[in-house]
Amino acid sequence: MTATRQTDRLQRFRTRRDEFMRTHENSPLTDAQKESFAPLAYFDENPDLRLELEPNTEIDHEPVQLGTTDGTTVEYIPHSEISFEVAGETVTLTVFREPGRGRLLIPFKDATSGKETYGAGRTVDPQERPDGKLVVDFNYAYGPYCQYNDNWTCTLPPFSNWLQAPLEAGEKKYPNKESEYPDD
Repeated sequence: MTATRQTDRLQRFRTRRDEFMRTHENSPLTDAQKESFAPLAYFDENPDLRLELEPNTEIDHEPVQLGTTDGTTVEYIPHSEISFEVAGETVTLTVFREPGRGRLLIPFKDATSGKETYGAGRTVDPQERPDGKLVVDFNYAYGPYCQYNDNWTCTLPPFSNWLQAPLEAGEKKYPNKESEYPDD
């Protein structure tokens, strides 16, 4: 896909995401947040963080329990590991498969977490190609629904997916969180 088509596709995704947040009945935003909707903020597109990777599938595929923001756990199945370079550092992330739905996801924290992005981390959904490679485009990384208000419980990235390097791509922190906790 050409760079222009990638940019156009990303812009359409971001426009649709804003519209979903602002108007859809399944939006995580409260009615009050919808009324005073502030569009989501994003890093500028970073073509260097659109990756096509050969995953390492030689890992333990036993289900694991990942913690959540309300202290419970959710089961995921490790699918593979991916390694790549960001900010001059080689990093490795575990890719998980969601039981039941089968969706692949990578929950992660990085050096932007708690500053430019939501403190509990973000997620990116890799796309599996027929040849087994994964397309991982961090420009599509998104914050969990719990970043918008306290009505939601979110899965936390495992410690192994905490990066010291910044992944400056995707969604930034939502500025208008509704919270019963004044320090959020």
